[in-house]
Amino acid sequence: MFDLLVIGGGAAGFFGAIQAAEKNKKLSIAIVEKTSKVLSKVKVSGGGRCNVTHHCFEAKPLAAHYPRGEKPLRELFKTYQAKDVVEWFEKKGVKLKAEADGRMFPVTDDSQTIIDLFLREVSAHKMEVQRNKAVTSLQRRENHFAVEFEDNTTLKAKKILVASGGHANPQAYAWLSSTGHTIDTPIPSLFTFNDSTKAFKELMGIAVPNAHVRIVGTKFNQKGPLLITHWGLSGPAVIKLSAWAAEDLHEKKYEFVVLVSWIGDVKEDQLREQLLAYKSKHIKQRIAGNPLFELPQRLWSKLCELAEIEEEKLWGDLALKNLNKLLENLIRCRFDIRGKTTFKEEFVTCGGVPLHEVEMSTMASKLVPDLFFAGEILNIDGETGGFNFQAAWTTAYVAATAIAKA
Repeated sequence: MFDLLVIGGGAAGFFGAIQAAEKNKKLSIAIVEKTSKVLSKVKVSGGGRCNVTHHCFEAKPLAAHYPRGEKPLRELFKTYQAKDVVEWFEKKGVKLKAEADGRMFPVTDDSQTIIDLFLREVSAHKMEVQRNKAVTSLQRRENHFAVEFEDNTTLKAKKILVASGGHANPQAYAWLSSTGHTIDTPIPSLFTFNDSTKAFKELMGIAVPNAHVRIVGTKFNQKGPLLITHWGLSGPAVIKLSAWAAEDLHEKKYEFVVLVSWIGDVKEDQLREQLLAYKSKHIKQRIAGNPLFELPQRLWSKLCELAEIEEEKLWGDLALKNLNKLLENLIRCRFDIRGKTTFKEEFVTCGGVPLHEVEMSTMASKLVPDLFFAGEILNIDGETGGFNFQAAWTTAYVAATAIAKA
């Protein structure tokens, strides 16, 4: 009989177990993981460097990065936020650094640093970690839980912390549904867009720092770096956009139209004036060979080609019709998207346990006594950039605090 059984050997599970042990040294704690590997998402995050959190140390602006969960997180971040995470890791001997875009990594640039710390802490608190333990049933008895596993074993615990992550397959939640909790349909968040025409395929690898991407017929749009890939569009602007539009794009079966401004937010009339002024000043200059707006040469050539501007055409000879086409492709370049590609191994789901079934101040189930939740099992997800880990640390901390007190 354990005081606490943590279901899920990922970021939220390990952090919750460690926090509970730190707050109440008498607790007997076990972590069960259904696969043979623990902390696998921590391992691959940030290209193997582990994007621990984001350098945003105020509750409200930090919560604004969550398409689902923003309001309750705003309150939770007043209790435990990115600054607290940085301090906790530093106290344990793992210093974090912030990059220009706000993402925070261990100074070692190696996710193994984080994994080693967690394993060390778990060992120091004499916790059991059991791998290959897939839960098949979770039952509440009189004063404890009985948890049955695929290998026909059963473990008992007074309290349960569910930190089993997000899953693409709704069946993965069946054992939890049997407790009376509903599950918001898990659908992908954080993905890249597949261009059906592959018109820009030869430009793969080209990036612009300040694009504006919007989905036609919706309110969804994002600004930021954009990357052209062999399958379509990627980069922070697109991946952020995919998170905010996840439910809408799922309904559209990932068939939609995107308009890209390669030069950020520019008013059409201003841009037309700029192009006309440039045309009158540089009449002898070849258009295609001299990129404007600091755009990469190959991208500029492509936009000229789409505007039907010949390779040798001079600014002085440019017809208004072609200038208008160039303007259109600079600020409203059309992509017909058919399908998506998961962003590297950093698969995140939108969906999971609905927040109205959870007492958010303690992360306790409103339906089952002594059952708690943390991490991606909840219907909370953030943009890319350390936000999903931050939600895991915060919800695990809040749950652990409540578990340790009782």
